[in-house]
Amino acid sequence: MRCAANTELVDRVPVPSGCAYRAVFAGEPERITAELAVELRRVLERFAEEAGATAAKPVRIGFGRGIFGHHQVGRAADIYAVNGLRLDGWKRCWDTAQCRAARAADKSERRLIVETEQKQNLGWRLYKALQLYGRWAQPYGYPIQLFGPWTRSEGPWRPISNFLLNAHRDHIHMSK
Repeated sequence: MRCAANTELVDRVPVPSGCAYRAVFAGEPERITAELAVELRRVLERFAEEAGATAAKPVRIGFGRGIFGHHQVGRAADIYAVNGLRLDGWKRCWDTAQCRAARAADKSERRLIVETEQKQNLGWRLYKALQLYGRWAQPYGYPIQLFGPWTRSEGPWRPISNFLLNAHRDHIHMSK
């Protein structure tokens, strides 16, 4: 007879890589439910292709291991980096561009600065792809389970608490 903890581990799979993206881990790959793996592969592949990645030159997506909440049962994953740059670095680039745009002399210059940043900032593009294309958990009475550095300005659930925003300032958390 197998114990429940062993059954849960057997039912989990590693975070998948796709054709145009590679899942990268600092240590042992996190094991997640098959349902979350399918959803991540679907959304991350679309993100990578839209970002211009290919099988020959895939985008690297750096995952980290979570230990709280949905992570305990394999229903959540955390992304910490895109192409070697941490998410808080992508967010700093985003904020810098937004400040430059706010100081721009005219509307067309502001638009150009914002459009250029939206095209180049893979962290922001990843967050938006997860928001637009993902089907994340939303437990009854709780917000949709997608949090990250852009949640307050871009997210599907913007009234995030300072505590929750601070906890996700350096990574994107999603749960299925």
